[in-house]
Amino acid sequence: MITRALQKKIEQLLKEFPAVGIIGPRQCGKTTVAQLIQKKTALKTGVYFDLESPQDLRKFENPELFLTAHQDNQVIIDEVQRMPTLFALLRSLIDKKRKSGRFILLGSASPEFIHGSSETLAGRIFYVEATPFLLTELPNKPKILEKHWFRGGFPNAWQAKTDDAFTRWMNGFARTFIERDLNQLFGISFSPQLMFKLWRMLAHHHGGIWNAQSFSKGLDVSSITVNRYLDYLQGAFMVRKLMPYHKNTSKRLVKSPKVYIRDSGLLHYLLDIHHMKNLLYHPMLGYSWEGYVIEQIISQLPDSVQPYYYRTHDGAEVDLILVKGIKPIASIEIKYSEQPSLSRGFTESIKELETKYNYFIIQSSDAEWSINKNISAIGLREFLEVKLPKICK
Repeated sequence: MITRALQKKIEQLLKEFPAVGIIGPRQCGKTTVAQLIQKKTALKTGVYFDLESPQDLRKFENPELFLTAHQDNQVIIDEVQRMPTLFALLRSLIDKKRKSGRFILLGSASPEFIHGSSETLAGRIFYVEATPFLLTELPNKPKILEKHWFRGGFPNAWQAKTDDAFTRWMNGFARTFIERDLNQLFGISFSPQLMFKLWRMLAHHHGGIWNAQSFSKGLDVSSITVNRYLDYLQGAFMVRKLMPYHKNTSKRLVKSPKVYIRDSGLLHYLLDIHHMKNLLYHPMLGYSWEGYVIEQIISQLPDSVQPYYYRTHDGAEVDLILVKGIKPIASIEIKYSEQPSLSRGFTESIKELETKYNYFIIQSSDAEWSINKNISAIGLREFLEVKLPKICK
């Protein structure tokens, strides 16, 4: 059993809020975490219901009567987005008996996409995003980073006995998600063929600046439709849009987001990369590493620190900058190399952003070393475990 980093955070929030929402992609381990917490904190007073189970769904035919009967229990409701009308009822039940830790709500869609969920439970719920396994949750052993980067963090993909088994699981996951889950999550009919084609195009554009028009031409649909489909993939935690940072300078900045497939294992499946040795010679190697590192960093940021990328039209750029309030605090360049070289654009960006912490994150390293007086090179795990907490203080 892999201990999840968010478990302690959720346990603390259950002492402070009547409801805690655990949101994240399907199959990332939300249910396992919630049931472990309930077993630890609620003892015999916890109950669990899955709204994708016909048997459990029938119990909610009169939800007010049913949930009132469990007012002394801690209630886990899985896949809560399947019944949006529950949110108004939960508000009423919470207001009648305001007790911390009454409800744990699990969802596979961002609250912004569930009609009425955010507004209805405002002040009564705290949402926590669950991710697939993070690198820092795994043992610090040889080859762990390489395996995690190649397979990603979905538990079943990570634990597959062989790379072929990993590919088979990912194939089933991707097709089920597109053919069934997207329709269920958002209540909108999608063309599975069109969505799968978009997903593959996004994989080949991984780490690129978003241009809806180029995608719309390739898919023969409108830019509005392409943007809407991208928003749904983001709302299902499959895609990340990394926004550009705007600094008040006279220089013109790129204003479109970069787009990444969030799970590196899913990316490699969509790129038809089935073994690590194939990735090492693939044209997308550098972009894959960049997206993997960015996802690992962003998934561990506190709410007070926001991620962006930075690029000007004259070539100055930074893969990832961390901003606290309105002040950039860290500039991070990501290279699949053990001997990174400084580019003029990166050094110019550091001067413009005036960031205190500046790093090259490389594929592997046992220690940090200086490239010059302002920039250090460092391995990913060392950065995540040692430097990132210091930067985010």
